[in-house]
Amino acid sequence: MNRTSAATMPRDPARHSTPDRSPGGRGSRGRPPGNGSRVRPSGGDQGSRGRRPPWHRLRALAPELLGFAVAGSFAYAADLALFVWLRGPSGFDPFTAKALSFLAGCTVAYAGNAIGTYRARTRPPPPYAGRATRTRTPTPVRIRRYAAFLAVNLAGALVQLACLGLSHHVLGLTSATADTVAGAGVGMALATCLRFWGTRTLVFRHAGNIPVQMVSKADEG
Repeated sequence: MNRTSAATMPRDPARHSTPDRSPGGRGSRGRPPGNGSRVRPSGGDQGSRGRRPPWHRLRALAPELLGFAVAGSFAYAADLALFVWLRGPSGFDPFTAKALSFLAGCTVAYAGNAIGTYRARTRPPPPYAGRATRTRTPTPVRIRRYAAFLAVNLAGALVQLACLGLSHHVLGLTSATADTVAGAGVGMALATCLRFWGTRTLVFRHAGNIPVQMVSKADEG
């Protein structure tokens, strides 16, 4: 083939076309220019945006803390009143009276948190959220929550006893004041922190964790 025939042959537009290099244009194969990766902010900017100051998180937890404290106050009053009545007029031994009053206090605290503090977490997940007045929480989920709540409160009671035993038997602080500080002061504070964490994390998890099949069966029943 000579030079004259090669020069007169038509050029393939798809083969010899120049890709669009404009900022908003695309290449010859329909891909955006560049390596296709998005520009991400630097580690410092991303970390500063993702983390909130401690006081912001504490402010967000304030309504939850207040509701938990109110429910705990009613539970403590029920526990104390029932223990005094069982130990006095009813004539129960102290261990049986304390076991029954502890169970009653846990029930009051669970009801207060389920109805008030964590009411939003007990609602059914989508697509049943719009029928909250007709849909109830499945019975197995209620039993699991109540059992987990009892376990969390038992763990808190063990923390109080551990603090009292450490102060009285290990450290040798045997006075009544030391026992009060260890059991009703330090032990109560640690047990309350444990109960708050366990209640919001283990007991009243988000309702989206409830299987939709269970909610559907409860709605049908």
